[in-house]
Formats: sequence, C-alpha cells, structure tokens
Amino acid sequence: MTDAASNPLLAPSSLPFGLPDYPGIRAEHYLPAFEAAFAQHRAEIDAITAQSEAPTFANTLERLEAAGDLLGRVARTFYTVSSAHATPEIQEIDAALAPLMSAHDDAVQLDAALYARVRAVYEQLDSLDLGAEERYLVERRYREMTSAGAALDDGAKSVLTEINQRLSVLSNTFEKNLLADTNDLAVVFDDANELDGLTDGELSAAAQNAADRGLPGKYVVTLTLFTGHPYLSTLTSRESRRRLLDASRSRASRGNAHDNREVLTEIVRLRAERAELLGFDSHAAYITADQTAGSPEAVHALLRRLAAPAAANARREQEALQAIVDAEDAPFTIEAHDWAFYTEKVRAARYDLDRTALRPWFEAERVLVDGVFRAASALYGITFAERTDLQAYHPDARVFEVSEEDGSALGLFILDLYTRDTKRGGAWMNSIVSQSELRGTAPIVVNNLNVPKPAPGAPTLLTLDEVTTLFHEFGHALHGLFAHVTYPHFAGTAVFRDFVEFPSQVNEMWIFWPEVLAEYARHVETGEPLPAEVVEKLRESEAFNQGFATSEYLAAAWLDQTWHSVDADTASTTLDVAHIEATALTDIGLDNPVVPPRYSSTYFAHVFSGGYSAGYYSYIWSEVLDADTVEWFAENGGLTRANGERFRRRLLGVGGSMDPLEAYRDFRGREARIEPLLERRGLAS
Repeated sequence: MTDAASNPLLAPSSLPFGLPDYPGIRAEHYLPAFEAAFAQHRAEIDAITAQSEAPTFANTLERLEAAGDLLGRVARTFYTVSSAHATPEIQEIDAALAPLMSAHDDAVQLDAALYARVRAVYEQLDSLDLGAEERYLVERRYREMTSAGAALDDGAKSVLTEINQRLSVLSNTFEKNLLADTNDLAVVFDDANELDGLTDGELSAAAQNAADRGLPGKYVVTLTLFTGHPYLSTLTSRESRRRLLDASRSRASRGNAHDNREVLTEIVRLRAERAELLGFDSHAAYITADQTAGSPEAVHALLRRLAAPAAANARREQEALQAIVDAEDAPFTIEAHDWAFYTEKVRAARYDLDRTALRPWFEAERVLVDGVFRAASALYGITFAERTDLQAYHPDARVFEVSEEDGSALGLFILDLYTRDTKRGGAWMNSIVSQSELRGTAPIVVNNLNVPKPAPGAPTLLTLDEVTTLFHEFGHALHGLFAHVTYPHFAGTAVFRDFVEFPSQVNEMWIFWPEVLAEYARHVETGEPLPAEVVEKLRESEAFNQGFATSEYLAAAWLDQTWHSVDADTASTTLDVAHIEATALTDIGLDNPVVPPRYSSTYFAHVFSGGYSAGYYSYIWSEVLDADTVEWFAENGGLTRANGERFRRRLLGVGGSMDPLEAYRDFRGREARIEPLLERRGLAS
C-alpha cells in the first residue's frame, strides 16, 4: 500500500477543496502513507542542502515551504481522526507514530546543512529585496530552528532527539490514559430519580449512553474534560452531584493502569532537561521567550495581579451561597459539588433568572444557522451551504461549503457536535487543509464539541455555556478560513500560542448582540423569541459568578506555570503531584477547596498532551486584547460589514505572517488596554 493506486492517502484528493476521501481510507493505509511521506520530505530537504549555489530566499526558504506537502496532507488527515474518532486501531497507530513523527521533525529542524543555509539568508536579510511576508518568514524560520536546537553540537542534538521522542510517547500515553479513564468513570445511575433536575433531553441522552454500553434501563452520565460538569447546576440530589464531581476529579489518579501521575512527572522532568540543554532556566522560560509574553515573569505578574481580587470575589460569592444553604431545613457546609447548584439559586434570587430553563431557546441547529452563521454573514458577507454529498471522517460530522459575498468559493467548514467514547474531551478547531498561495490550496477547517447526543428524534438543546463554546470555536474556524497567506508556514491559526485564542474570544461577543440573539434564541416548540426581560437579566448577570470562574481558571494556569517553572535539578527529584498542587495554590492564594482548579494535573490535557504547555495563561492574556476589541466594535457600530472587513483584513486575514501585536496595533490604532478586561471580570475595583 505504498503507491497511489492502492493507498488513497498518497495522491491528492479529487474531492472539492482536497477533502480527504475518508470513506475510502482504512486504518491500515496510514502508517505506509506516513513512511512514504517521511521519505519524500527527507528527499526534498536533501535536495535543498545539496545545492552548490549560494543560499537565497528562492532556493532555500521558498523551497523549504514547498517541501513536505504530502506529509502535511497525510498528517492533517490522520490527526483529525485520532482526536475525534480514536478507535482502538487508530490509537495503536497513534502510539506507534508518535516517536516516528518526533524523529522526523527533529531530523528536519536540527539539520545542520539546512540551518546553515537558513542562517546565511537571515544574516544578509537587510540587503535583500524582500516583501514583508518573505522577510518575516526568514526571521521566523531562523528563530524557530535556533530555538529547536539546530545550533547545538551533534552530541547535544542526539540527546535532544531522544528527549523529544520520549516526550512524544509520553504525551500520547497521557491522552490515551485520560480517554480510557474518562470513559471508565462515566457515572452509572440506576434510577431516574437520582437525576432529578435534568431535562427530558438530558435524561434521554443518559439513557442512550447506558443502552450503548449494554446497560438498558440505567442512566450513564459521561464526564467533561474540565473539572466541573453542566449537570451540577441542576441535579437536586446532593449525592448525585458528589458522585459526578468525585469521578471527574479522580481521573487518571486512581493507581490503576490509567494513572497519569508518573507520566506527567516524567514529562515535566524531560521538558526541564530539554530547556536546560537549549540554554533556558525552565520550560516556561523556553516557551514564553517566543511568545508575545516574552518571559515567565510577565505571565506571573499578570496572574498574580488578577488572583487576589478574583479569590476575594469568590469568597464573597461563597458567603452568598452558604447563606442560601443555612436557610434550608437541613443546613450543611457547602462543598465544591454544591457550588453550581446553589449559584443558580442565588442567580434566581438576585436576578430572577434561571439559566438552566433557557435550553429550549437554544436548539442547536437554530443556534448554528441563525446565530453563528448569520453573525458571520452580517460581518463578513460569507454564506454557508451544507454539502450532504461530501462525507467526513464520522457520520456525525457535517460538511458546509463557505462562499464569499460575490459567490466565489472560500473553503469548507466541518462541524462535529456530539460526544462519543472515541472522541477526546473538550472542544477544538483544527485544519484538514490550510490555505496557501504557494501550494494553491483553500482551507478546510473543523470544529469539534462534546455535546451529549439525545435519542433519535429528540432536539439537541444547548446550555448557554455550550452556545458560548460553539461561537468560540467558530471564531477559530473563521481565523482558519480567512487567513490568506503565500507561505504555508503562516497559514490559518499558525500564530503565537498566547495570541491564538484572541479571534475566538472576540467571536463570543455576538452571542448577546440584539440582531443575532433575536434570530437564534427562539423556543424550540413555539418559535417565540427569548423574552426581552430575560435578555436584560442575562446582560445584568454577565459579571455574576466571575469570582469562581476567574479563580478556577487562574488556578489551572498557575498549576501549569508551577510545573513548567522548575529547573532541571528540581525536576530530577521525586515530584509528589498532590503536594505540588497544594503548595502552588497556596502560593497564589487560590487554595479554596470549594473552588477547585478548572483542571487538575492528571487530566490537564491542554498542557500534558496538547499544545499549551507553559501556555495555558494564553486565554487570559488574549482576553486583554479581546475585551479591548469588543469595546472598539461597540464604539464603532457593532455588527457591520465595514467593521467585519477591517477586523478580517487587518487581523484574521494576516494569519501568522506578521507580528500579532503589530497587527493588533494596525487594527486598533494603539496598544490594548487592560481596563476593559478588569471591568468584564468584576476586578476593576
């Protein structure tokens, strides 16, 4: 299966936009395709370094950008599946592939001859007649190869390669363990009375989950990636809430075959050793050096500035919750599994608002078409048409063709809404094909969520948090669709990690925008719009519970920084996960047991199996820009084509082809101010 006739991965797809022929791809096609792609890419790199001509932009940088086309196609096709539909067979391939991919990446990034040519072009940069994107490409390629270790001697490179390969295996193991333990810990309830407070649709989903697991007549509640769970806000049984949160918090730390504690501490040790090898004090220093933050100290300063007022707000919120409990017939001391439930009681008392009763107004199809898509059309002029003739990697994944205002094709958008045992937790965006003028490709982007799937025939009713997630992830999708660059290195969301969340956070602003909300927030049965007085209460309560929300996020961000700020000597000692977590949270003043971190270490996939190591701070860092941008839209008329065009052309459209803060200044006309963020999160005072 190493020729195009027998392996569909080895030839460009004939489908629209290069969509992979997923129905024709079998699991056994992947590894042979990767092997062929590795060899082809290696030959392309060797052809660059074998040239006798002096290095130029055209014969080195441009050829480097053209290289690896086959590998990119195969990798994006596979990793889309391995994250969203990881059958046991796909998991085995993923595990086998991890060290191979790491070794190949190092072979290219650490290639001495290639680095010498890139450096030669970089050193003559000021004398070259290059455009802005070309110049930035030289700067980025040189910096990235240097940061990866290309300037090290052969002995150090050998050690570095071994570390990288081991880390790739460990990250894969971490994710595999987490997926398995998350599935194992799905909570089984014998009686519907134990789930009192859930809607008919939620009960239907739990019954269907049980039936799918061979437990007819029972109810199974699957776990979310983060610590909490949406059902904690409505379950009337305190014992049911406790069971659900206990299961969530115990993931991958139970001393069984899926325990991640030794895995993550080895990851921490190896990352610290790699940082030292590359000349940095810590992994956090290594990561932030090439981000907009610049240093761990800048990150720590922001997190500490926000932590004290957030913790104080959370304590005030806790007192309000305890007052509600104390007034009940059988008072008790509130615990973490009670917070969401009593928060809704306080919200109801303070704002006369029950958010859990809003789900009939958030039917998924209407939110998507009349909310998410409509806002994008109003801002950017784009339109969406479902392509039922095109099949993605799973029957639940829907394909939409996206067109420009003049009818010309832009790309494809794929939405995979529902949770399943083969899908990793959380929500994310990825690209199957990235736009590039050099390669003549148009984008195909995917949004994945984990919404419980109701029984056949029942509508999918979203929580307000799930509505937010849908708008958020679509902001990433817009970034991937709109970025228009020459070189694939800058395509789509290929920007600094602590900038990548900015466009997605901005897209959340349209959730409550009057023209958008009036179209999508309509009752699933009657079609009546969400009452105006409810909308007003939602706006009034936007800052409500921000003490909790900010604290749980900051606690997780601080855990990430704590793990990745240790030096190699400290990392080489025995690291006790529970002790380090407790010490870290005490250090920043977020050690309130009623407000646990959004992620604890053993299920912190963002940083131990994803791309956010030492970078989980990115969400709040980007939110400074986001809040400032929302203020700009409000000042300039909101949902208009002119505003959308400015945002698209000056920010989304540049992809990674220029410094992101420079792009922001071009859009905003100045640096971002932090005050809008402080106001939004109730931290201004």
